[in-house]
Amino acid sequence: MAGENAVVDNPRTLVSAVWLLYLECAGLAGLTAYLVYRDVTAEKLEVGVAVSLTVMTALAAVVIFFLGRSLARRQRGARGPSIVVQLFVIAAGGFLVQVGPVWVGIILMITGALTGVLTVVPPSTRALGVD
Repeated sequence: MAGENAVVDNPRTLVSAVWLLYLECAGLAGLTAYLVYRDVTAEKLEVGVAVSLTVMTALAAVVIFFLGRSLARRQRGARGPSIVVQLFVIAAGGFLVQVGPVWVGIILMITGALTGVLTVVPPSTRALGVD
C-alpha cells in the first residue's frame, strides 16, 4: 500500500527541508524583483555593480530551486551542495546581525541552521540513501 510507504519514502524531515529551500528560493526571487525595480528606477546607478548583483541573486534563486527539487526527488548528490548553501545563508545572517537589519539576520540564521539540520538527520539521510 502506498500510504504505508509514504512516510518511509518521504520523511517529514526531508519534506520540511525541501519546503524551506523553496522558501529561500521565493525570498531570493522577491529580492531579485526588488533589485530589478531599483535598477530601473535609480537616478544614479553603477550599471556594472547593479546588473552583477541582480544577476547573481537571480542565479542563486535558480540554484536553490534546483537543489530543492533534487532533494525532493531524493537525489543523493543534492545533499552536500544543500548543506554548503545553508552555511552561506548562516554566514549572511551573521553579517546582517552585525550591520543590520538584525531581525533579517536572525531569520536567515535560524532558517539556514534548521534546513541544514533537517537535511542531515537520520530519516533524511536514509531517504537519500547516504547511510
